[in-house]
Amino acid sequence: MQTIAILGSTGSIGTQALQLVALHPERFRVTAITAHRNKELLFRQVREFRPEMAGLTEPIPLEEIPEDLRFCHWVMGKEALRVAASEIAADMVLVSVVGIAGLQSVMDALHAGRQVLLANKEALVTGGHLVMDAARRIGKPMLPVDSEHSAIFQCLQGAAPNKPVKLLLTASGGPFRTWDRERIATATRAQALNHPNWSMGAKITIDSASMFNKALEIMEARWLFDMPPEKIQVVVHPQSIIHSAVEFEDGAVIAQLGVPDMRVPIQYAMAYPERLSTGSKPLDLFALGQMTFEPGDPVRFPSLRLAAECLNAGGAACTILNGANEAAVAAFLNDEIPFGGITRLVEGTLQKLGNMPADTLEDIFAADAEARRVAAELLPSVI
Repeated sequence: MQTIAILGSTGSIGTQALQLVALHPERFRVTAITAHRNKELLFRQVREFRPEMAGLTEPIPLEEIPEDLRFCHWVMGKEALRVAASEIAADMVLVSVVGIAGLQSVMDALHAGRQVLLANKEALVTGGHLVMDAARRIGKPMLPVDSEHSAIFQCLQGAAPNKPVKLLLTASGGPFRTWDRERIATATRAQALNHPNWSMGAKITIDSASMFNKALEIMEARWLFDMPPEKIQVVVHPQSIIHSAVEFEDGAVIAQLGVPDMRVPIQYAMAYPERLSTGSKPLDLFALGQMTFEPGDPVRFPSLRLAAECLNAGGAACTILNGANEAAVAAFLNDEIPFGGITRLVEGTLQKLGNMPADTLEDIFAADAEARRVAAELLPSVI
């Protein structure tokens, strides 16, 4: 029996993790769960899984908690994340909260000696060096939950002591995979939100359309697998069956394949190094028929170029890119800038701020705040 704390239990990753707990009650017990504002779903989860602690980062009065749920220790505000990550007993902490708040939660869990299951991009994008140093100190690997990074991690398990020479990070290509640069720059909100493969939240859907999501994943992979950016190649694979692959010195390429189902990488992190049933259907290669591949294009999708430039620049460059991109996506969704303005706003913010330190968490949070301030200041110039 392993105990787990789930930060972000009402989101897509959190709810699927709880499905796996329900599927394997002999293996997992939930001790803490947190949500942002979805109190009704959180109440249902507390009733079903009966954790020791629950919390909402957007606080509600304690008198709003139903009488039958007051057996649970309730914590409100940002403190809920800290308590769930580091104070409530848990063998592992699934960090699936959104945004840079995940960095603090990951560090809190690591400082408490907990195994981290990572489903938050910003923790490694903004503070990868601090996170990996902390993980090394407690002697526990970071277990990735993102499907691409989980795929690479799985491919590496049978490869020791052989080191990879290249990571092949797959991407669906998003809704603008076949569009030229000029057409992409003038894409509408509706077009950018029309992902060809799946339905996701607005922020990640826009990031998929601009391929900023892949830029962030390049940054994640650099830290998770200690791989320089020039050895991380984006491969556009519209069928989304190969979730990523690893190339070795002898030319062999090992790939992880499967029907797109996030329960598989979540399960692998939760049960590592074992594999448990997930309810996912197996891949039928004969029904699939064929798979296609294209190189990622940094000209039509400048986010891919910016990822390598920021990693090579060091300091807080990746933090600035992430903060500026969040501000730019919000502006695009509010019809304040055109789609092409997202990249222009990010590049302008990077150029204006230059190099900033990222030696401490305080440095990183300061760079993030400054990136958002400068992006807001530059907004009128990209309309």
